Amino acid sequence: MTAVAPARDRAVAEEDPAPRRDRRNYRRLLGPALTRLGALAVVLVSWAAITAAGFVDPLYLPSPHAVWDAFVRANTRHQIAPGVDRMVIGEQNYYLWEHLVASLQRIAAGVGLAIVVGPLIGFVMGMVTPVRLVTEPILNFLRSLPPLGYIGLLIVWFGIGDTSKIWLLFLAAFPPIAIATLNGVTTVRQDYLNAARSLGAGRSQVITHVVLPATLPEVISGIRIATAFAWTTVVAAELNNGIPGIGGLAYIAGTQLDTPLTIACVIVIGAAALALDSAIKFVGDKAVPWKGKV
Repeated sequence: MTAVAPARDRAVAEEDPAPRRDRRNYRRLLGPALTRLGALAVVLVSWAAITAAGFVDPLYLPSPHAVWDAFVRANTRHQIAPGVDRMVIGEQNYYLWEHLVASLQRIAAGVGLAIVVGPLIGFVMGMVTPVRLVTEPILNFLRSLPPLGYIGLLIVWFGIGDTSKIWLLFLAAFPPIAIATLNGVTTVRQDYLNAARSLGAGRSQVITHVVLPATLPEVISGIRIATAFAWTTVVAAELNNGIPGIGGLAYIAGTQLDTPLTIACVIVIGAAALALDSAIKFVGDKAVPWKGKV
């Protein structure tokens, strides 16, 4: 009996798929991360090698070390110039993180308003055909306009303060969200609607229990696209009186030929965009776990 029990335990351990599954999941998560880190390392090494060899003028492509120094300088108190005792805060009298927070606040206001208005308009357009026929050309017209096309008009209407910037970001984010909602409503499978009606569901029940759940994944996708598009518009929104603001700082640094600071701002803008998109994707996956399963 003593020899049989260990053999039985080994058999159970070998049949248990949990450890193997955990290892597979670990490798599946670790593999892409290592690949991305490797690609980033290749880019940094190549960048450093090109600048160290002097193939490109530092005015056009500074070294990674110079960009890092500019980033650190923008986040600390430092002398206004070598040999001058006067100390200044970051860049343009704000730390870099304060510039980023100011831009994120504008994004939150503009895109937040679009998240409230866009799904409502898109849902009404999808449910009421006459409204869609009238408003869809206007929506497509707004979607096709580049942000720089109407920033001057917004400045005339609302001035150079934050109001015009928020409106610009709203107009950049509103069409993608409304169109995504419209597509979600109009592409709900007809057999879902018929099944709900055959079970005795009224119009309001069909909307709340069938149309809305089927549309939510499209709305989340529209919010992701709209946030990314609005974030790319932040530099245009902050061309005038954009301090504090990461886009305004990047623009001013470029006009002053401060290439290291400009690249540092671009990297921060890109990293913030990735973080925003990841956050929206995470919330969307939690909010609509049935996406792709029905």
